[in-house]
Amino acid sequence: MSKHFETNSVRISPSKSSQREHSAPIYLTSSFTFDSAEEARAIFADEIEGNIYSRYANPNSSDLIEKVCAAEGTEDGFATASGMAAMFGSIAALLQQGDHVLAARSLFGSTHQLLTRVFPKWGISSTYGDISDYLNWEKLLQPNTKMLFIETPSNPGLEIIDLEWAGKFAAAHNLILVVDNCFASPYLQQPAKWGAHIVTHSATKYIDGQGRVLGGLILGKADLMKEVHFFARHTGPAISPFNAWILAKSMETLGLRMDRHCSNALKVAEYFEGNPELLAVKYPFLKSHPQYEIAKKQMSQGGGVITVDLKGGVQRAQRFIDKLQMISITANLGDSRSIVTHPASTTHSKLSVEERAQVGISDGLVRLSVGLEHYEDIILDVERAIEGSK
Repeated sequence: MSKHFETNSVRISPSKSSQREHSAPIYLTSSFTFDSAEEARAIFADEIEGNIYSRYANPNSSDLIEKVCAAEGTEDGFATASGMAAMFGSIAALLQQGDHVLAARSLFGSTHQLLTRVFPKWGISSTYGDISDYLNWEKLLQPNTKMLFIETPSNPGLEIIDLEWAGKFAAAHNLILVVDNCFASPYLQQPAKWGAHIVTHSATKYIDGQGRVLGGLILGKADLMKEVHFFARHTGPAISPFNAWILAKSMETLGLRMDRHCSNALKVAEYFEGNPELLAVKYPFLKSHPQYEIAKKQMSQGGGVITVDLKGGVQRAQRFIDKLQMISITANLGDSRSIVTHPASTTHSKLSVEERAQVGISDGLVRLSVGLEHYEDIILDVERAIEGSK
């Protein structure tokens, strides 16, 4: 492998078939054949390597995993059918009944539902910590705490957690550190460098980059990934070969796309910062961001998402969204096309008003996933909508 992200993302590929193809083919097969009964026995016994069944592994999913592991600096991985399958698997595979998770309060809405409604059914409890008060986190530890789960930047509040602190905290207390790296992508941030044991992604977002397919990734240390593989092999959240092929091809352009997402987002954020119709503009690489110095330390660029908080609450936010002419209204992000979402009424609507307030989701907050269009056109669309929504 090269030391360069771009080269690995383009050049890592499956072994060529007898057809000598230059681009990896799609292996649309549910199972794989064996040359003999003895070979089948040996592969099932893990004595030799070989594909068995696409629920376990497939050349396309293996290609994707190898590319992303190289980008993240992790030892092994498993590709899932969706991002939430990866979130679920990263916890369910590694914890037992009676275990406790310490998590950052700022989490994606569905991850919050996992911790507060799904895992308690199986005796796995959780406690939230406030990233503005790291000194208080030791008091939140319990004798049965086994995992520290964080996402940074957070969805949608763009809160930044100090990965250096998280790695040292997890090591000091013998915790499994799981980092949702979806918003940054492997191109901008590598949590394993700071001590993360498991890194997760919704590959549906930036890794795909064009809003086409669902996918998720669980990446990490080999010993922990053995547990993930066992769990996934027998519960069946595997990605389809076609989706894995799409995502592996998308990795080839991730660096190029992220450079454009980040440069566009920074220009848009700088343009609207201080706009009198906005209570706040938030972006990790704006100096006004509360964790700007931390973001600069652990991210190479600020990402493709900004938030704007409109004066006038939910009604103003909805009028603003309806006045947009180019930007798409959808719950996705990381697309080549710019996207707007109102978290309080959509992605985080299942949280109570108090819970949303605790993670900085106001009624007027709008999440803008900045796409690959020319930044001047994005600015023009947003500016017209701000004026038209007064």
